[in-house]
Amino acid sequence: MEETASATLNNILLAAMEEFSDKGFLGASLRQIVKKAGVTTGAFYGYFSSKEALFAALVEPHAAALMGKFMEAQTSFAELPEEQQPEHMGVESSHCIHWMVDYICRHREPVKLLLCRSEGTSYEHFVHNMVEIEVEYTIKYMEVLRHLGKNIPQLDEQMCHIIASGMFNGVFEVVIHDMPRDRALRYVDQLRDFYTAGWLKLMGQ
Repeated sequence: MEETASATLNNILLAAMEEFSDKGFLGASLRQIVKKAGVTTGAFYGYFSSKEALFAALVEPHAAALMGKFMEAQTSFAELPEEQQPEHMGVESSHCIHWMVDYICRHREPVKLLLCRSEGTSYEHFVHNMVEIEVEYTIKYMEVLRHLGKNIPQLDEQMCHIIASGMFNGVFEVVIHDMPRDRALRYVDQLRDFYTAGWLKLMGQ
């Protein structure tokens, strides 16, 4: 009985992955998912309460993993003593981005759902939320530099948001374009070098 239930669940998830990948959350048909999975609508509701609950089952573990690693990198840097932060600038974020690229390359399809097919769900602002956190911690770091006596110009928060948004959307292009892992890592390293140089210029460093 348990084997049958497990096989049914797997069929639903496979059918949902195909339908969501093809049409996005808004365009996906629950009727088509049920049909492709070979189950009745009643059987479907024995596993999931709604189409969004089904979508969440596919993407939530990956959203949690990516955001969790990102927050770990942000907080570990921010918790360093102020005088140590400049020498560590970029170290944690580099490790984090490499980890994220590797993770994305190992879980391409569900991550692509999260980033490209989630309009109409609670996940549609995933990248925006990550950018907002990046801006918050960037502004905190600039304050640390001022406390350390660095002459850091005031940067408009909206400008910081635009820069961070460009960076993160660029990193996630590795999903959209299905880049091989080695090429993706090279790509994000070059992207980070580009944005780091830009930040240093803006900060007068």
